[in-house]
Amino acid sequence: MGGTPELKLYNTLTREKSVFKPIDAENVRMYVCGPTVYDFAHIGNARPVIVFDVLFRLLRHVYGESHVTYARNITDVDDKINARALRDYPGLPLNAAIRAVTEKTEKQFLDDATALGSLEPTVQPRATDNINQMIEIIERLIARGHAYQASGEVLFDTKSMADYGQLSKRNLDEQQAGARIAVDAHKRSPGDFVLWKLSDENEPGWESPWGRGRPGWHIECSAMSGRYLGDVFDIHGGGLDLIFPHHENEIAQSRCAHGTDVMANVWMHNGFLQVEGRKMSKSEGNFVTIYELLHTEKFASRQWPGEVLRLAMLMTHYREPIDFSVKRLEEAERLLAKWPAVEPGDAKPDETVLNALADDLNTVAAVQALHALAQSGDPSVFAASAALLGLLPKKTEIDEAVAKEIDAWVEARLELLKAKNFAEADKIRDTLAAEGIQLKDGKDLATGERVTTWEVKR
Repeated sequence: MGGTPELKLYNTLTREKSVFKPIDAENVRMYVCGPTVYDFAHIGNARPVIVFDVLFRLLRHVYGESHVTYARNITDVDDKINARALRDYPGLPLNAAIRAVTEKTEKQFLDDATALGSLEPTVQPRATDNINQMIEIIERLIARGHAYQASGEVLFDTKSMADYGQLSKRNLDEQQAGARIAVDAHKRSPGDFVLWKLSDENEPGWESPWGRGRPGWHIECSAMSGRYLGDVFDIHGGGLDLIFPHHENEIAQSRCAHGTDVMANVWMHNGFLQVEGRKMSKSEGNFVTIYELLHTEKFASRQWPGEVLRLAMLMTHYREPIDFSVKRLEEAERLLAKWPAVEPGDAKPDETVLNALADDLNTVAAVQALHALAQSGDPSVFAASAALLGLLPKKTEIDEAVAKEIDAWVEARLELLKAKNFAEADKIRDTLAAEGIQLKDGKDLATGERVTTWEVKR
């Protein structure tokens, strides 16, 4: 590992932290469950995007950029997507309508992920582009006695798998079906889950050996991970809420279809997110999308730069619950303002930062070490270390037209201050700060009048 400390990761499957040993150091493989693109991604969706991007960066540093494959899927067939397609595109064929819905929201998700400082994964497969792979897995499961047809559905037989439930540590007899699955009389066991279901004339569908239908939720990720990473791969990631039923059922399908002992060697899950101490929901009035945070004034009456959102997330360990608050965002913004804007070079990351990240992605300790480095360390080492976290402040060039526009805002603010309209003056200051423009007030030594200068902080 060329001087890099041993990488240790917490494995949900074993409930312990251990040294990471890839199956093949020349091709380290990671799969992370991506978004269901029926609407704009919310701030909770941003957490796994950021967390596993840091892991992707760390793996590339340790094993080499060309030796890491990161797959993050796009779920583009789902009951919510179907409903949105019928509502927004009533004149289109159903399969084309869901594509129209999801292409728009997928593009916005990818733009949001970029704005949060995340690298593009190696591959981003769409569920609807992998229907044939899903059908092949289902056929294998039926042939091996792990699946059965009933009432127009193909279901996985959970009792056919002796050690079903290892990831979530749930007793099979006590399990209920997942949130997307109705408990019906045609199931052999309540925990049996849908692999394929027939579609009616108002639903999208694909031809299969069992009739025109569509896949169940879990089979999608088994097909896509298997296609791009193999029957067994190194790391599978996602949110804590996916452990059961989604990840548990992925494991069941993949292992039983391929006859393997594991699907992925390491399972990693990020913790839940609350907003200002409350669960995020539309009924609570605190539901906020990444787009709204970046481009509107919905949250705390201002826009927030992507790097501020990213740092605010990384200031809590990924396995811990996070309270997404204005206070935390302001803290992150103040911290970033103290960091130098430097260009990346050929320097190696700081050992303390690297050690922290190698210890189960301890971004809290890594950020603390990075801040100390920003105050008194070598700027080139700081740049290399910040890049590992995706937090490298960038020098921003301001062209003449933009500079004149900023000057005009500064003058307008000065006039508001003279008129003692402090609320509107503060709005201008905050708007410019959100764009990385820091204002500094002072006095003209000759006249004694207030003057304001500005500088780009990112």
